Amino acid sequence: MGALRLHSLTSILVSSSSTTVSAWSPSIFRRHRLVRFRPRLLTTANFSAEKEVSPVTEDRRTKRSITPRSQDFNAWYLDVIANAELADYGPVRGTMVIRPYGYAIWEAIQDYLNVKFKETGHSNMYFPQFIPYSFIEKEASHVEGFSPELALVTIGGGKELEEKLVVRPTSETIVNHMFTQWIHSYRDLPLMVNQWANVTRWEMRTKPFIRTLEFLWQEGHTAHATLEEAEEEIDASELQALQMIDVYTKFAYEEAAIPVIVGRKSKVETFAGASKTYTIEAMMGDRKALQAGTSHNLGQNFSRAFETQFTDENGQRQHVWQTSWAISTRFVGGIIMTHGDDTGLLLPPKIAPIQWRAGGQRGYGEGWLVVDVSAFEGFTVNILEEDLNLAGVIKHLVALDDVGVVNVAEDLDFAVDLAADGVLVVAVYHLEGVESGRRAVEDLVDGATTAAPDPVHSLQVIIVPIWKKDDEKTGVIDAALSVKEVLKTAGIKVKIDDSDQRTPGWKYNFWEMKGIPLRIEIGPRDVSSGSVVISRRDVPGKQGKVFGISMEASVLVAYVKDKLNEIQSSLLDRATSFRDRYLLITNTYYVPLSNIVDVNSYDELKAAISEGKWARGPWSASDKDELRVKEETGATIRCFPFEQPEGRNKACLMTGNPAEEVAIFAKSY
Repeated sequence: MGALRLHSLTSILVSSSSTTVSAWSPSIFRRHRLVRFRPRLLTTANFSAEKEVSPVTEDRRTKRSITPRSQDFNAWYLDVIANAELADYGPVRGTMVIRPYGYAIWEAIQDYLNVKFKETGHSNMYFPQFIPYSFIEKEASHVEGFSPELALVTIGGGKELEEKLVVRPTSETIVNHMFTQWIHSYRDLPLMVNQWANVTRWEMRTKPFIRTLEFLWQEGHTAHATLEEAEEEIDASELQALQMIDVYTKFAYEEAAIPVIVGRKSKVETFAGASKTYTIEAMMGDRKALQAGTSHNLGQNFSRAFETQFTDENGQRQHVWQTSWAISTRFVGGIIMTHGDDTGLLLPPKIAPIQWRAGGQRGYGEGWLVVDVSAFEGFTVNILEEDLNLAGVIKHLVALDDVGVVNVAEDLDFAVDLAADGVLVVAVYHLEGVESGRRAVEDLVDGATTAAPDPVHSLQVIIVPIWKKDDEKTGVIDAALSVKEVLKTAGIKVKIDDSDQRTPGWKYNFWEMKGIPLRIEIGPRDVSSGSVVISRRDVPGKQGKVFGISMEASVLVAYVKDKLNEIQSSLLDRATSFRDRYLLITNTYYVPLSNIVDVNSYDELKAAISEGKWARGPWSASDKDELRVKEETGATIRCFPFEQPEGRNKACLMTGNPAEEVAIFAKSY
């Protein structure tokens, strides 16, 4: 999803009212160029190149290349991105190149969300990147909200264009233009689509992943016959948790291990052109808020502007009711800033990049099936044991002669042996009888291609074999290979770093900086004892290292799966505690504190914000008062949370008037 190359466009003008100096200034650019790893040293394809650099020197460079978080959070963040090879700077100010390791994290996000979108009835499609400027002008609040950020194309093919083109900042306008052509009757509704695309917003203060001129996202767009149907689209649960916000919330908690606060935006912060905006807000490691995902009830604002109408059951013409919702690559930045530490990146096991996946999140308790399909490379069918009877599925697949299934490996170990590196990994769910099985396999065959192996981007576990003498190497490597196969058979993403050009210490630092959840160490003594040493990335030093874990398959697999689950839970608990409850340690006692402070007056709000915390208090003041808070404190209303505290004084902290809700204020990205 890179930027669209503009071969025939010779001039792009930028509409902006600000001249603020970018955070990506040349001086910062040069500084982080100096402290980052040399690219060839971090490219696993050339892992053993650069022989002239001593391993000891590399060990030292790794340890001091990342600024401590507590010293300079922004510098730490940029160091992690550079050293973990997540992204690099583009040639245009404020742009970035997402490198393979960073893009693999985005792909993991895509894989999860794509399944959820399809489960809720949405289809993927794509809309043009260039939008006529007249489209933007049709919705007054929309053009007013986006005008300072627009990138405009004025010349194409060497000639000045009759109408300026906007480089997509969001797609509500062009979506409505197309919806108007597709929607005619109530029978055409609801219409629910999603697109994965790049958007351009001419930001003046940029930060990799968090705020860039161009970024990647998904944007969903739906049209409905009634307000109730539109509300159901985004507000399906009894607790008023919106359906798509609920999808984002579950992803944040269950996959990214990031606790978020779900709520409604204030009128001032509502998306330009929307009736309501719902949001998930996350607290980053520097206590700033990150808007991690939004869902908008557009009402009939855009449908009236574009005359997107349908004929209802009574033969009357009606405007459709609409929603839109989005999540972007800023979530990658959120993962970095929530979980990363002074060592580098720290990835939750469920979000650790996965090579390729279809049909849903791969769980640990999955069975494997390998089939050979005529005229195609071999591919692996991945089936959840909890949903299916493995033997029954095998019989169904064997019966599908016309699909081309000619061989099935029924034994799990044998199946994994057949699944060579590089085969396409797919998932089949809920097969009911031969006919549905036939359709599922046909779909898989239609899309079957061979995926190149990508071990660096597919890791939950790294194995580091250790030897000093040449006569020890063979036994240690053999043991490491055996452990790898045991874990791979169990569906765990694992790699061996058997390079002999780097010291074990360098490898430890390297893979810790990459955020791999677990490390397995195997030396000559471990080979003799039939055991391994396992270290957790989230628990530094000796506290996170356990000796003497048996290499026996059942023991090792159970232990590794258990630890991966523990790490996932631990990261969520740690982030939640940081936000809601932490301990201030004094000489004599512990003081329980929170980074979200309940306030009842404007002075208390200002005090909380000045300390870098979030402020939560009753609010019913005007938009003008809200803008005053922003001007005087730098904080904005992040949301009116759905979960409102009980028994609080409901007098507005600013005016003293009755207030029905509390709002959360914070400085944000």
